[in-house]
Amino acid sequence: MPNAKATLVAVMLVTLVGTAGIALPYPILAPLFLEGPATDLTHFAGIPPKLLLGLVLALFPLGLLLGSSSLGGLSDHFGRKRVLTVTLLLAAAGYALAALALTWNNFMLFALARFLTGLCQGNIAIARAIAADLHPAIDRTRALSLAMACAYAGWLLGPLSGGYLVVLGPAAVFWAGGLSVIVCALLVQLGIGADGPRPQDRVRLLQLVRAQNSLGLWREPAILPLALFNLLFCLGINAFYEFYPFWLVEQFGFAPHQIAWNTVTVTGLMIATSALAVPALKHRFGGNALVLRGALALGALLILLPLTAGAGVYALFALIGIGIATVNGVFPALMAERFEHFGQGRVMGLLTANFCLASCVIALAGSGVALVGSHWSLVLGGLLCFAGAAQFALQRPAPAHSPATAKSPVH
Repeated sequence: MPNAKATLVAVMLVTLVGTAGIALPYPILAPLFLEGPATDLTHFAGIPPKLLLGLVLALFPLGLLLGSSSLGGLSDHFGRKRVLTVTLLLAAAGYALAALALTWNNFMLFALARFLTGLCQGNIAIARAIAADLHPAIDRTRALSLAMACAYAGWLLGPLSGGYLVVLGPAAVFWAGGLSVIVCALLVQLGIGADGPRPQDRVRLLQLVRAQNSLGLWREPAILPLALFNLLFCLGINAFYEFYPFWLVEQFGFAPHQIAWNTVTVTGLMIATSALAVPALKHRFGGNALVLRGALALGALLILLPLTAGAGVYALFALIGIGIATVNGVFPALMAERFEHFGQGRVMGLLTANFCLASCVIALAGSGVALVGSHWSLVLGGLLCFAGAAQFALQRPAPAHSPATAKSPVH
């Protein structure tokens, strides 16, 4: 494939900057709702701040769920570059609305803005599909691992930047997020080649949304067992992502910049593992064994985390980062290799949609559990990882359809 390396570099940059924009607000939300001044934003309708925070945390991934389940499949037909550019610009508008909502202390507008931004940022599936498309010019596991490494770098850069930008006010963090997404749109225009739509699909938007929805892949017997593992595992890691700030605030009274540095520990190891170790580990141990061991290890680490203190917290955060990167670096490549005839945009959309669904569910369920104690949300995450590992160990996936026999999604 000509210019494959240039395309991969563009995908990596887009993933880095886009994920940083998504992650910017994370360190400020828990302190804002749990320790900030009582305003119409943090005490809306007399609802406990923890539940309001859980709702805000759930609305963004709910939007991601709806967006990623459709946008990946649409990009298979209307072109990756076109769909990616439009949704990035709309996401920038969502960040601007969120910044205005914080300025006005308007909870309902803030919640709506987070949902709309998530809806557009379901385009993460498109970037992953572009990386998968580069095979065989670039090995699929290698391309996806590098893209994931940049996503982890975004999760490092975003919270760290947000933790320090908050001194300018919470709204400034969201203005910065919108700016980062606009930069992404420019990178797409400059670094990714055009891939126009097929003429016969120009007027079939609604039909494509229905037929190409990634969630429809749950009906495929070959995909179902692996999709169930992916959902359980995503529930486990989202319990960690969303509630370790709760735990750090409750247990140690951490400020936003301190939460950000814990995030640096996790994501630093995730970047190193994904960029340097995952392809070699897969070659040595095999993809299935690596996924199973990574899920089991992560479950154990999440259960142990609430029992630690001091330097031990950083050590476990580092090990957690290695476990997450190992599974997330290998499993998407296994799915892409086995089910590429369904369309890489659609397959990557399924994985992104599962992550978003898990984030939404665990935000609501975990916030209820956190009313008893935030450490129980982490324990719940560990148990869900164990459940995912058990499902993966027991799954007997049906043979995937060959490209010749796979059903056409649009007629």
